[in-house]
Formats: sequence, C-alpha cells, structure tokens
Amino acid sequence: MRVPKKDRQHQLAQLLDATPFLTDEEIAQHFNVSVQTIRLDRLECGIPELRERMRTAATETIADKVKALQQEEVIGEIIDIELDSKAISILDITPLHVFQKSGIARGHHLFGQANSLAVAVLDDELALTAKSVLHFVKPVKAGERVIARAIVREKRDNRTLVDVTSTVGDEKVFSGEFQMYRSTGTSQEEVE
Repeated sequence: MRVPKKDRQHQLAQLLDATPFLTDEEIAQHFNVSVQTIRLDRLECGIPELRERMRTAATETIADKVKALQQEEVIGEIIDIELDSKAISILDITPLHVFQKSGIARGHHLFGQANSLAVAVLDDELALTAKSVLHFVKPVKAGERVIARAIVREKRDNRTLVDVTSTVGDEKVFSGEFQMYRSTGTSQEEVE
C-alpha cells in the first residue's frame, strides 16, 4: 500500500536526515514508488540530489574538522566525523577503479579509502599508519557504493588503534585494523 504524498514527503525528509547518502533508486524502492516520484518529492521539499548532499556534507566536515589531511588527499568523501571517535566515508566505484578483465575493484582503492579515513579521524596534525591488518571479504564491482566506517578503539601514548569496516549495502566487503602513530601522546584510555 502506497503512502500518501504529504506523508511520504515527511518520511522522506526524516529518512534522509538519518541516512543522507541514500540514492534516489534506494529511496524509491523503500517507498515502493518510481524514481521520478522521489525526484519530484525531493524538488518539492527542497532536498538536493545525492551528489550535492554528499558534497555539502564532505566540504563542511573536512574543512572544519580534519587536521591530518587536506580534502583532496581523502579517498572517497567523508560524510560524518567525530575526531578521535568515529567517521564515515563513501566511495562510488567507477570503471576507473576496477580491473578491466574482471570488473572487480582494485584492492588499493578499498585500502586507500579505509586508510585515509583512519588518518582523518585522528585529532592530530600528524597521523601516520604504523601497522595494518587487512581482510578483503568480498569483491566490489563498478557501480557499487562502498561505505567505510572507522571507530577509534584505543589510545596509548603515541599510538591509536582504529578499526575500519567497509560495506556495500548490508554486506561487509573489507575490514582493517590500523595502528596509527600520532605526534601527540595521550594517557592510556579506552575509547567507546
């Protein structure tokens, strides 16, 4: 059963507040309507398209918060960040990211997204990867969107442990544990 237009537009605004990186196709599937209907709803509600929402979020987030990297050094687009706590980035896999023969994304792109997110999440001017343990769980193909989530687990002296998990939809495709060197030391504490 379809939701009336006004209710759908209200729910659309709430949905995009909670998860701003949904595509029009994913939203249309959520509401069981056409993509064109969602585009019209967005226009009527003054909600920009996905690329503009991502660009705005990434620009505000990077410019105001990230200390260890410049915006152009980040692989993917950071859409949410709390320094020394957690961060989220998105990477849309294009034909430029994949091997021509297999159509599978090259691993260094997934690593690059995760590693740059692990650097960016640290509240420090200098953050470097000292060690990483990586797990490539499932191949990623052109046209898929990789969402990486970084969580700062532990800080000790000049080292910080950051876990990064990357997913496509609800499926995990990559995980990494990054031991990061930082220029400022901290006392031993667990980070939630």
